[in-house]
Amino acid sequence: MIERAWLAAFLERLAVPHPQVLDVGCGTGVPIARHLIENGCRITGIDTSLPLLSRAKASFPDHHWIAADMRQLDGIGPFHGLIAWHSFFHLRPEDQRLMFPIFRRLAAPGAVLMFTSGTALGEAIGTFEGQPLYHGSLDACEYRQLLAENGFSVVRHQQEDPACGGATVWLAAQTGC
Repeated sequence: MIERAWLAAFLERLAVPHPQVLDVGCGTGVPIARHLIENGCRITGIDTSLPLLSRAKASFPDHHWIAADMRQLDGIGPFHGLIAWHSFFHLRPEDQRLMFPIFRRLAAPGAVLMFTSGTALGEAIGTFEGQPLYHGSLDACEYRQLLAENGFSVVRHQQEDPACGGATVWLAAQTGC
C-alpha cells in the first residue's frame, strides 16, 4: 500500500485511543478507511456515490457511512482526525477555499488533518477508467495560508512524493483549542 508511510504519520499524531476520524470522499473504504480501522480508528466516511458507500457499509458495518457532499457537512463531529485522500482535489479551487473553515469546525482540539492536492493553482481534466475526471488545485502558499487562518500548522508537506505514487500530500495539526 503506497499510502502506508503517510497514514503512519497521521496515526502517530492522533493522541487518543480509538480516535474518531472523518474520511472525506471515502469511496469504498479501501484502502484508507480499512487501514485506519485496522489501527483502531472509528471511521465516519462521507461520499456522494451511493454504490461506493454501499460497498463501504458492507465491508465495515460497525462504522458510520454518510451520503453527503463534503461542502455541506452539518450535524457531525468533532473528529480527532480528518483525511481527504484523493478526494478534496476534485473540488474547484473556490470550493477548496471554503473547505478550510469546515475542517476547522469539524476538528476536535488537537486534531490532525491530511489531504492530497495538486502542485499549482489551476484546473485540469484527466481520465479515470475512460471517463473524464476533474482536478482543481490552489498553490502551496495559499494552502499554507488557509491552514494557518483556520488554526492548523503544517507538520509535513511533500510535493509529488515518489514513494506515494506522485501524490502531493499535506499533514497538518490543529494549533489551538
